[in-house]
Amino acid sequence: MKSISTPYRFLFAGGGTGGHLYPAVAVADEIKRLKPESEIIFVGTKSKIEGRVIPKLGYGFKSIWIKGFARKFNLENLLFPLKLFVSLLQSLFISFRFKPRVAIGSGGYVAGPAIWGASVLGAKIILMESNSYPGVTTRLLERYADEVHISFNDSRKYLRKPDNIKLTGNPVRSELGSSTKEEAKKYFGLDSDRATVLILGGSLGAASINEAVAGCVEELEKKSLQIIWQTGKNYYPKYKSINFDSVKILDFIEDMNKAYSACDLLVARAGATTIAELTVLGIPSILIPSPHVAENHQFYNAKSLADDNAAVLIKDSDVKMLLKEKILEVVADKNMLNSLSENAKKISKPDAANVIAKSAINFALAT
Repeated sequence: MKSISTPYRFLFAGGGTGGHLYPAVAVADEIKRLKPESEIIFVGTKSKIEGRVIPKLGYGFKSIWIKGFARKFNLENLLFPLKLFVSLLQSLFISFRFKPRVAIGSGGYVAGPAIWGASVLGAKIILMESNSYPGVTTRLLERYADEVHISFNDSRKYLRKPDNIKLTGNPVRSELGSSTKEEAKKYFGLDSDRATVLILGGSLGAASINEAVAGCVEELEKKSLQIIWQTGKNYYPKYKSINFDSVKILDFIEDMNKAYSACDLLVARAGATTIAELTVLGIPSILIPSPHVAENHQFYNAKSLADDNAAVLIKDSDVKMLLKEKILEVVADKNMLNSLSENAKKISKPDAANVIAKSAINFALAT
């Protein structure tokens, strides 16, 4: 694993969710595009999304033992000090062998030990914070960081080293927006002339969103709306029997590029990756923040957009009562659709991956 053949050696750490992982992948891909000779490894945990995704993408992957500290009492919490200690040692060993010039942390508890280990051994540190309210890992690692790249200007007030902060945006995949609306609607078997609503609740689904949609889908269909509804794998068996020609019910959407291209209105949770993608593409949206995420960061993400008239915000507790009304209101108002789209694009940072990749490359040469 040890290598001295190139100065372009980058260690990425972050995961647990796609929101932490995929922005890091976007930056890694951009580094590889700019400097094909680069050596890149990801550090994560085997049991989470990074353990499944990263090896398939062809990047090196090293796992550490760390697991997050449960907010409710859990017997596994008793093992947390031991897991943290072992993970710190593992991280030091990984960095000692790989000798990264630059370590990039994209959030999640796994980034803590991995970025600390790289810092101890002299790597330059770049942090990527995708949420409006910075996560605890970012706040703990900030002291080691040479740069912190944020997605929301609101994040500045929670960080202590203003000179290191850069409002760069959240990196997104380069293939987004490569399908036309007509092609995308045809892919889903939909009419190219009818308005289409894309409904997402995450890969596992969202109970409150699914229940609200199930309660109004027939009325939406009668209003000549087409719907692409990702229920999530956990909820698909419950809703798959709903049968309307203009309602496409899926457990998981493999090609999100086409799903985004097909829709005229997005209904979704307010994860940072979703927000980055919808702003880059200028998709009008209704955002329903999950109340079950750490530090309520989805609410702050959605509120940042809603305050700029770049999205409509519905609280999770109000979704059953308001979802149908808001969908019909937004779809019927072309001026509102255009306004939401234009304001979303104003917030977007489509070159975020390129900016962070170039910064990492410059650090690698300077180290």
